[in-house]
Amino acid sequence: MKIYGMSRSGNCHKVKLLLTQLGRTFEWVEVDALGGATRAPEFLAMNPNGMVPLLEVEPGRFLPESNAILWYLAEGTPLLFDDRWLRAQALQWMFFEQYSHEPYVAVARFITVFLPPDHERRAELPELRRRGYLAFNVMERELAAAPFLVGGRYSIADIALHAYTDVAREGGFDLARYPAVSAWCARVRAQPDYLAMPDEG
Repeated sequence: MKIYGMSRSGNCHKVKLLLTQLGRTFEWVEVDALGGATRAPEFLAMNPNGMVPLLEVEPGRFLPESNAILWYLAEGTPLLFDDRWLRAQALQWMFFEQYSHEPYVAVARFITVFLPPDHERRAELPELRRRGYLAFNVMERELAAAPFLVGGRYSIADIALHAYTDVAREGGFDLARYPAVSAWCARVRAQPDYLAMPDEG
């Protein structure tokens, strides 16, 4: 099993964290996405969308999209539920992560950390942070009443949302405003075989 990814990406880190916690053997192929490596013809032949992470299940068989990879790898493990309702709830949070969380929290981090201080995209930061805080408001309400996002136990729903939440400060977010989210981050970090994402701070 081979993973093409960028270690500084939360979407890629999700996959590495899951595989590590499952004790699975895999090969990590570091891809310089910021340097344009995902637009090279040889990479586009594997993933026409030109993005990481990318899972190569076997030679010539590829699966892109971080949360699809999480779902595929977690099937039949304790990190994904057997119950139909709980599985749907896990998907709900994973869709929330990609539509209401990652586009604001991750993009604010990207602009803050990876772009020059005078870059024109810094004008986007106030709105990105406003929308990111809306996502944290939703998570705070849920996590004030439960230790984890689904079914009272750690799952790939938590892995999906933890990656960029745990480094949200790098995008200018203050998680001290969210005690339940902060406590949940600590519970995720306390899981066996937890692997932290490289800190850009």
